[in-house]
Amino acid sequence: MKLGPHSLANPWMLAPMSGVSEMPFRVLVREMGAAAAPTELVSAKGLSYGQKGSEDYLRHDVSERPFWVQLFGGEPEIMADGAVRAAELGAEIIDVNMGCPVPKVIKTGAGVALMRDSGRAARVVEAIARRTGLPVTAKIRSGWDAHNINAVEFAQTLADAGCVAVAVHARTRSQGYSGTADWSVIADVVRAVSIPVIGNGDVRTAEDGRRMIGETGCAAVMVGRGAMGNPWLFAELSAADGDWKPPTRVERWAVIERHLRAIARVVDYELKAVRKFRQHMMWYARGITGAAAFRKRVIRVESLEELCAAGRAFFVNAENESPFG
Repeated sequence: MKLGPHSLANPWMLAPMSGVSEMPFRVLVREMGAAAAPTELVSAKGLSYGQKGSEDYLRHDVSERPFWVQLFGGEPEIMADGAVRAAELGAEIIDVNMGCPVPKVIKTGAGVALMRDSGRAARVVEAIARRTGLPVTAKIRSGWDAHNINAVEFAQTLADAGCVAVAVHARTRSQGYSGTADWSVIADVVRAVSIPVIGNGDVRTAEDGRRMIGETGCAAVMVGRGAMGNPWLFAELSAADGDWKPPTRVERWAVIERHLRAIARVVDYELKAVRKFRQHMMWYARGITGAAAFRKRVIRVESLEELCAAGRAFFVNAENESPFG
C-alpha cells in the first residue's frame, strides 16, 4: 500500500488515539511490526498560533518515517496553516480527523461535524494539499447516526478533493465507541472509491485484522483500542502464520518498563509521567489474574520507582496467568 510517495511495509497500523498514540507508544508499535502510527489528534489552530503544547505532540523519532500527523479543526485555511507548521516540524503525511465524536470538538465544526458538510471537508483537504504539497488522508465514521450513513458519498467527495486514502471507523457518531462496528460500510466504501481504504473498528485480535481484510477488501487495518496494553498484537499480525510466539512474563515486563521510562523522558516531571502511565499499566494488566487488585494499588502510586516496583512484582510473578494463553 502507498500513501502518496510512501510505501508501507504491511497493512497493519495503529489508530490515532488521544492519550495513547504518543511518541513512546508509536515507536514501540512500529518496532513490533506496525507499518504506520499516526499521532493523536493535534489542534491545527494551536499549531498555527505556535503554541508549545500543540507542537509538543509532534515530537517524533527517526524510526517513525513516514511521520504521519493527524490534525483537527474545521476552517480550511486554519487547517492549512496548521499543516504548514506540522510540515516544518517533520510531518510527511497529514491526516484530517473527521471522525471524533466528542461534543467539544464537534461544536467547533471539527471532527465528525465535517461529515455533515462535505463541501467544507473537501475545502479542508484541498487547502492542506495546496499549501503543503504533502499527501492528505482522512479518518471518517460510518455517518452521523443510524439514519444518516453517508460514508460512501463522503469518501467519494474526499477522493475527488485529493485525499490519497481514507480510514473508515465503522461506527456512527451516535455510537461513539459502543456497540458493534458494521464492517459492511467499509466494504461499501472500498467498492465506491479508487483510493486505498483503511478499515477500523472491533479489531482486537490478529484473527480479527485478517478477517476484516478478507470480508471488506480494505487495503489496510487500523487497530485502536485492541492495541491498548497489547503492542504485541502488531508482532502477531505481521508474523507469518504460526511464526509468532507470545512474550514470556519477563519479556512482557521489559517492554512495559521501557514504555514507562520512555514516557518519563518526554514528560515534564515525574508525577505527571506516573499519572499518565498508570492508565497504560492498567491496560497492560487486562486478562491477568489479580488485575483488579493491582489496579487498586497502582492508582495510588505517585513515584516512578514505586510504579516500576509494583509493575515488576505483578507482571513477572510466576503465579499470574498470561493474557496470551
